[in-house]
Amino acid sequence: MRFLLAGVLTLAPASGTLPAQDTAATRVVMLGSGNPNPDPERSGPAVAIVVNGTAYLVDAGAGVMRRAEQARRNGVAALEARRTRIVFLTHLHSDHTIGLPDVIHTGWVAGRETPLLLFGPPGTVALARHLTEAYGADIENRRTGLQPHTENGWQVDAHEVGAGVIYRDSNVTVTAFEVPHANWAHALGYRFDTRDRSIVISGDTRASDAVVRACNGCDVLVHEVYSMKGFLTRSTEWQRYHANAHTSSTELAALATRARPRLLLLYHQLIWAGASEADLLHEIAAGYSGAVISSKDLGIY
Repeated sequence: MRFLLAGVLTLAPASGTLPAQDTAATRVVMLGSGNPNPDPERSGPAVAIVVNGTAYLVDAGAGVMRRAEQARRNGVAALEARRTRIVFLTHLHSDHTIGLPDVIHTGWVAGRETPLLLFGPPGTVALARHLTEAYGADIENRRTGLQPHTENGWQVDAHEVGAGVIYRDSNVTVTAFEVPHANWAHALGYRFDTRDRSIVISGDTRASDAVVRACNGCDVLVHEVYSMKGFLTRSTEWQRYHANAHTSSTELAALATRARPRLLLLYHQLIWAGASEADLLHEIAAGYSGAVISSKDLGIY
């Protein structure tokens, strides 16, 4: 495990023989559009940027590897379990990390040969170390028992990163930027630049100029959001929290107008009782005239 606050990790991308659909244009695959509230229709936050047969995961919410396998069966071969090798964490809230052991160990059992590359804010190295310790009995059993296994696929090569370019290979350049999310000292968004698209993922954040600067006319802005209609039904305590931690539909409309993405893609939608997805989209459309999609799990954009 390594600590990286400055500089860029440069690697060769994963290789392999790919079907035609995996060599096409860069795609955003929504593996989990949900939030901390359990919803069988929406897995926990997880987004895959798929380019040239390689998948780059942002966050690892509940159900991430099941959704990845569904996407593989739908034709996205890059999301085969053994080929999941790079994850970027936006922050360390449980709904964004609870699927990380699944990524680590399901990928290993499926045949991943190299350590999982993990990037995230300060605390990521400790998270990876503690998860390895927590699954120590499982690791020991598989390594010393009869089960066939690869030697290094259970390991995690963890890096703690700050703002700036933090990863580059022949497919993608990844730039991290700081965002404000409640009382987290460090939370990150990410910009992915590939040969044909620029994609910005906000992570959890209240409305932030950092997202506007990172996008600046990007092809896709993947942004969290909550419905103002639903917000008004919440208790005072929850309203105080959400206003400090997340971005309202009206705030996002103003932000997107300044950021100018070709597509605004909503995820981590907080709608709550008394409101609907249609209400959420109407609230955004009242202040933003660009293209907007409220994402669904397994959607490809």
